[in-house]
Amino acid sequence: MAYFVLPGRGKRVYRLAIARRIVDATARGPRDRTAPGLARRRTRVLRRALHPSRRLQIGLGPWLRALPARLPDPALTAALAELDPYVRVAYVLLRIEGLPKYAVRDQLRELRVRDPWPVIDAACAVSIPVPRRAERFDPAHLRPVRTRSVLPLVTAAALTTALVGVLIHTGAEPAAVRTGARTLRLAAAPPAAWTRGARTLDAWPARGDLTGDRAFLDRAAAAWAAAGGGRGPGGGTAQLLYAGHAGGAPVALMRRGDRLARFAPPGLDVVAIGTDPSAPIALGGGRYLLAPWDPAPRTLAGAALPARDGVVAPPPARTPCGRGPLFHLGDRTLGYLGGPRAAVLTYHSPAYEPAARPDPPARLGPGAVRTWNRLGCLEPPRARPVAGAMAWEFWSGTLPHGGAPAGWFCTRTTYADGGQAGTSTLVADRPAGRPRDTGACDGRRPVSGTWWQAPSGGWYYLAAAASGLVPRARGPLGPATTEHRLLVARPERRPNVPVAVTAASR
Repeated sequence: MAYFVLPGRGKRVYRLAIARRIVDATARGPRDRTAPGLARRRTRVLRRALHPSRRLQIGLGPWLRALPARLPDPALTAALAELDPYVRVAYVLLRIEGLPKYAVRDQLRELRVRDPWPVIDAACAVSIPVPRRAERFDPAHLRPVRTRSVLPLVTAAALTTALVGVLIHTGAEPAAVRTGARTLRLAAAPPAAWTRGARTLDAWPARGDLTGDRAFLDRAAAAWAAAGGGRGPGGGTAQLLYAGHAGGAPVALMRRGDRLARFAPPGLDVVAIGTDPSAPIALGGGRYLLAPWDPAPRTLAGAALPARDGVVAPPPARTPCGRGPLFHLGDRTLGYLGGPRAAVLTYHSPAYEPAARPDPPARLGPGAVRTWNRLGCLEPPRARPVAGAMAWEFWSGTLPHGGAPAGWFCTRTTYADGGQAGTSTLVADRPAGRPRDTGACDGRRPVSGTWWQAPSGGWYYLAAAASGLVPRARGPLGPATTEHRLLVARPERRPNVPVAVTAASR
């Protein structure tokens, strides 16, 4: 990926050596192999490949000596070199890496591309013959890069392995592991604690068929106690939430404050989950650990979902990206938006009017489920714990001048730490009508606008507001008409110039 994204100048051997040097530089330090961690690493690689520093050419000898015997075909590289850098990135991600368009859109946003869809459209319009054989390199056939003696590294690895082995086997008590001067002890709430006091995360009992496996719990505690990069708990006591087989593989969930460690040998993930006592926690593989007081889960069609030891394995979201509604839980509908916990999803129709008090959660009906099936892939993945997400279709109608029926949505995300974020999206019903990110929105008085090209080829500025409001636009626009809360104006100058949008009460 780095090789194809690099500017198309210089010999292949130098470009390939620089590409590998860029990738090697992102692999230093503790490796986060979670999906968010890999996404962050890919972003770092793309940023360095888009604008490679001249310093990368200094001391390139070790990487030149480690090149594979077979180099990539220069024809594809030469064709890619003619593209705009960000179009080249989109093309490589789509055609060579095989990422779906929503993931390419998210990646371009991480690279600070304000409007990624025109870039993706340009990449899709490019016609370059891709080699039948994927231009990938088997890591087993790549010679290692030797930039210094490996003896200190081998010695350090051997000493670390021996030290960890001693620490694991000298713990004084089960599920208590000493690392240096710090001891991590695993404790569990009594099984009926949640029935006698406040319903908090502290009252979640330990569940699973491995809660009595002393050796497995020692390994899990040792893995978290030894975690580097600021991921360790720092000694003391951690709460055991789950230890059992999820999908046939052993998994342990350990909690300390708002951080959760998921141990699935041989890997360890540490994420922030907030303190919401009722949001299901992801175990991996589409499984969720429910709160002990939660009712029996049901599918989106209303059928009962089996749950064992508090773990529910729901059917996956019916979307290409796997994000969206998952199952009903009492009077709530839970969905996956990419974070470590399931989020409560709500929906409001265009006739909705905000009340003085927040509306209580309600199950999504079939129409609302279909809406969230569309919006789930439009929402960027959330590594930050999400407590809930509200989708308000504040305007619906037919776009002018031969446009398709469409809906304008304000999606408001509430995080477990109390923060909020709102984004507005214009979604056309026809497949050719690409969803458009139209900026931030106010969850109580939504209004938004965007430049839009009609099927006839003419450019217009569209703005819409919620019921009871009238959109107003200020900028280099010609005469505007407003009908059914949709403002339509022709530009005085070229499109895509800034326009300020406000909403006035009727």
